[in-house]
Amino acid sequence: MSSIKNVILIGAGGNLGPAILEQLIASSFNITVLSRKESTSTFPSGVKVIKADYSDVSALVAAFKGQDAVVATLAAPALGDQPKFIDAAIAAGVKRFIPSEFGSDTASAALRKAVPAFEGKKAIVDYLKTKEKEISWSAVITGAFFDWGVKVGFLGPNLQTKTADVIDNGTAPFTATNLATIGKAVVSILQHEAETKNQYVYISSFNTSQAEVVSLVEKLSGDKYPTTNSKSSDLYAEGAKKRAAGDHSGTYDQIKAALAGEGGLGDHAAAGLWNDRLGLEKEDAETTIKKILGKA
Repeated sequence: MSSIKNVILIGAGGNLGPAILEQLIASSFNITVLSRKESTSTFPSGVKVIKADYSDVSALVAAFKGQDAVVATLAAPALGDQPKFIDAAIAAGVKRFIPSEFGSDTASAALRKAVPAFEGKKAIVDYLKTKEKEISWSAVITGAFFDWGVKVGFLGPNLQTKTADVIDNGTAPFTATNLATIGKAVVSILQHEAETKNQYVYISSFNTSQAEVVSLVEKLSGDKYPTTNSKSSDLYAEGAKKRAAGDHSGTYDQIKAALAGEGGLGDHAAAGLWNDRLGLEKEDAETTIKKILGKA
């Protein structure tokens, strides 16, 4: 039985935040959203919203008072703020902190070598490990955001241009999770407080490949997607060049190469999935793409 009742979500805008917020609202938890003082984001009516200066530790402590869990879904530029949030959560008596992981397996040294920016995420979990006597944590590893990735052209096919670009012929398997499923997993993690304490929690809607995604989009849409091929080695090199010049979009190139390139860095299905323990429903790529294309 979980003792967590009150949950505050940081970063409820963006790509993932709304999906997690929707599932939290549908749960039995009491939900609060923490937003930057200057933010213009809007949230569903009835959701309590606290606006605060993220640089003001006393304001963060006040926002976290009475909360049992903090869930962080932050944009990349704000990831480094998390130790401040963790310290404030400890000062406020929060029990559980879920950091802004939600993606590739940053516990993997090989992956962090390929995508150096992921060292920052690992550092946050390492910091939480030093605070385990004061607060517990769960780090959620999801792989690619599948439905979002198909819609924006991140996973191969571009639905707007009806073309595709795959990496290393598109045959490497990678792990992917739909946004709503990530939200459901967060709810279940908080409901399974003891089992998920101080753990990396691996989830997945399914494993797929870029070639399969392109094939399914063509099959379900009835359109042919002319396909080009990129090399992961070129993406890694271009990403490193951009990062050296201060262009952080280079990290995006490296993430794509690691996710879908040869080497298996995007596949965490063998890591020990928590799907069954968290009660997550089985899904498949074809059904998801049908929904995206309006064919379901």
